[in-house]
Amino acid sequence: MTKILMVCLGNICRSPLAEGILKSKLPNSKFKIDSAGTGNYHIGDLPDQRSIKVAKKYGLDITDQRGRQFSVNDFDDYDLIYVMDESNFENVIKLARNAHDIAKVDYILNEIYPNQNHSVPDPYTGGIQGFENTYKMLDEACEQIANKLLYNS
Repeated sequence: MTKILMVCLGNICRSPLAEGILKSKLPNSKFKIDSAGTGNYHIGDLPDQRSIKVAKKYGLDITDQRGRQFSVNDFDDYDLIYVMDESNFENVIKLARNAHDIAKVDYILNEIYPNQNHSVPDPYTGGIQGFENTYKMLDEACEQIANKLLYNS
């Protein structure tokens, strides 16, 4: 089973959307997808209501997710770790114990724009359109991830 972790800051906006989107594209019998935040602000919380609303618009229910904080154990538990931005990348890499841990981490948008390290903008302080834009970016990246894992492995 391939295990994939999506990481953002608070684990209520971007990473829950990425988790939900990728889960919808891959069979759960072969893939485990989860999400976490680098911060501890929203441990145990539901995703942001705007993330829930946008996901629902596209037929996804992410209300079973709860915020949790990324930990060093995640390097042992996951094969691939996708981060949303530079801050997430730096915070995750700080916890890495070795090159093997670091090799698991990548920016999610590198799936669309290889080696460019583009960030998924954090929609938290904006309106619903930011969440819509975030969803579309993540959907495109998750489509690439799913295709790679299903057809190119």
